Amino acid sequence: MSELFAALQAAGRVREEVSDRAWLQAMLDAEAALAHALSDAGRIDRSEADGIAAACDVTMYDAAELGRDAAAAGNPVVPLVRELTRRAGSAGTSVHSGATSQDILDTALMLVARRAVDVMLADLDSCADVVAGLAAEHVDTLQAGRTLLQQAAPTTFGLTAAVWLSGLLAAGDALREARGRLAVQLGGAVGTLASLGDDGPRVLATMARRLELAEPVLPWHTERSRLAALAAALGQAAGTVAMIGRTITLLAQTEVAEVREEGPPGSGGSSTLPNKCNPVAAVLAVACARQAPGLVATVLACMDHDHQRAGGAWHAEWQPVTELLKATGSAVCWLGASLHRLRVRPDRMLSNVQAAGALLTTERVATELTAVVGRLAAHDAVADCVRRARAGAGELPDVLAEDPVVGATFDRSQLTDLLDPARNLGSAREFVRRALAEHHVRKDRR
Repeated sequence: MSELFAALQAAGRVREEVSDRAWLQAMLDAEAALAHALSDAGRIDRSEADGIAAACDVTMYDAAELGRDAAAAGNPVVPLVRELTRRAGSAGTSVHSGATSQDILDTALMLVARRAVDVMLADLDSCADVVAGLAAEHVDTLQAGRTLLQQAAPTTFGLTAAVWLSGLLAAGDALREARGRLAVQLGGAVGTLASLGDDGPRVLATMARRLELAEPVLPWHTERSRLAALAAALGQAAGTVAMIGRTITLLAQTEVAEVREEGPPGSGGSSTLPNKCNPVAAVLAVACARQAPGLVATVLACMDHDHQRAGGAWHAEWQPVTELLKATGSAVCWLGASLHRLRVRPDRMLSNVQAAGALLTTERVATELTAVVGRLAAHDAVADCVRRARAGAGELPDVLAEDPVVGATFDRSQLTDLLDPARNLGSAREFVRRALAEHHVRKDRR
C-alpha cells in the first residue's frame, strides 16, 4: 500500500491484520497447528511438533525475500516451507507433512480474514451504538424526508438514524455468519489426504480445533463458496457504510446544513478556501466503500476452479480478498470517525421543514380526500393545487381551500391540521422503537 495514501484508504486496525507480516504469521500458524495435529495423531513426536512451532515466529523470516522466491513456484508457501524446514533443525523432516501449498495458504487466508473481520465487527458494533443513541435522542426531531434528492414528506431524524442502525445490524449479522464458515483447509495433493492414511480426518479435525476455525466436511480446494460468502458479506458492509456516509455528506451540504462533522483541528480544511469545513471522515468512508463492489466481483469471478486444483483462479484470489478486507475495514473505521464527530442540528432541520411549508404534507390531504372522491381524482386535484401554488396563485393552504374538489371536503381549519408536519409522521416513532429493540437484542448477544 502506498505510504502516501495509506492513512486515507487503509485506516484503522484492519490494515495491520492484512499486512504481509500478518499473512506470513498466519501461514506459520497453519504450519504449527498442522505439526501439533500430526503429533496428536501419533504421526510425529511431540518434540518435533514443538520444534516446528518454535520456528514459526514471524520475526525470523523476511517477507520480501520470500516474495521474491515465490515467483519460481507460483506461491509463497514453497519458499516458506523450505526456510521453516531449515530453521526447525532436526524437526525439519516433519515440516508440512501431509499438506500441500494450497492447504497452508487457504488456511492462512481464513485466519487473516477472521482476524480482520473481528476488528470490523467491533467497529460496526461501535457505529451501531452511536447511531442507536442518535435514533433515541432524535426520535421526535422533525426532518424533511427526501426521495430522488427532492423533499418528499416529513420524517424524523430519529427514523433516519434507525434506518442506518438497521443496515449496520444486518451487515454485522452477515459478517458473523460468513465468519462462522471460515474453515481450515487440509486435503493434500488432490483432496484425499492419502499421505496421512486413515489419520487424515483426525488430523483435519485437530488442526481446525487448534486454529479455532470450522472443520469442513471435506477439503474445499476448488469449492470456493466460503470465500464467496465472505466477499458478499464484506460487500454488504461496505454498501451500508456508503449509504450512511453518502447521506451524511448530503445533509452536511451548506444549503442543507442539517448535520456537520466537528473533527480535530485541521480536519475538513481546504488547500484554497479558508471557509471550508468538509465532512472528510464521511467522504473517506464513502471513498473506501466504493472500492468494494469491484473487488467482490473479482472474488466471485475466481470461483471457476478446475479439477482438483485451479490453474490461475486460486492465485487470483489472494490480492483482491486482501484489498477487500482492507477497503471494507477502512470504510467502517472512517464511518465510526464520522459518527463520533457528527453534530446534529435540529433547528436547521425544523427550519428546512418550515421553509418547504405545506408542500411536504400534501400526501395527507390526498389520502383523506381519497375516501370521498377516489384515489386518482384526489391525487390529481391536490397535484393541480400544488402546480397552481408554485405558479404563483397563492399559498398552498389557500389554494387548496379554494379548490372546488378539495375545498368542498375540507374547510381551512381542517386543512391546517392535515398540513401540520408533526401530524404526518405515521409510524416513525414505532419504527424507531423497533430498531432500538433489535439493537438491544444484538447487544445482549455480544
